[in-house]
Amino acid sequence: MTSAKTNIKAKKMMLLIGMVSMTMTFAGLTSAYVVSSSRSDWLVSFEMPFVFTISTFILILSSVTLSLAKHFNSKDSSNKSLIFVFLTILLAFTFIFYQFKGFSQIIDSGYYFTGAQSSITTSFIYVLVLLHMLHLIAGILVLFIISFNLLKGKYSSENALGIELGVIFWHFLDFLWCYLYLFVVLYK
Repeated sequence: MTSAKTNIKAKKMMLLIGMVSMTMTFAGLTSAYVVSSSRSDWLVSFEMPFVFTISTFILILSSVTLSLAKHFNSKDSSNKSLIFVFLTILLAFTFIFYQFKGFSQIIDSGYYFTGAQSSITTSFIYVLVLLHMLHLIAGILVLFIISFNLLKGKYSSENALGIELGVIFWHFLDFLWCYLYLFVVLYK
């Protein structure tokens, strides 16, 4: 095996290890959510604000735009690839906007993260959403690095490892959000 192939394999393995550790973190949190739902102070009538549904569709759309960026890179069309990466970044920030709008609606309903007006239910939701958002910010940084590298001409159909890894990570973040969203909405 050549040094280049070993390097590619190592980078993919590092990404996989990172994604597995993130999966374990969120699995632990959702397990704690399930265990805590048996508490007497658990809110059984809490409904996620609809803006979280909107943000979910925005994030799914961002996976489509990033896949298109990868597709155009494979066709050596870096300008089109760059446009779709920028669209993905715009959608990512739109997702974050709607997440904070959802928090605002939770607060308007009288539920806070901590304090006398908090509940264990909404505190879990805050933790899940904010922790995912922290990982999403890492994903946005990856998107900016991809953009910079596209501008510098570092990616092509022959050299696409960075964009491939970025797409895998972004799809993972999208899948993770869909899991968290459906878990909170459907688990009663």
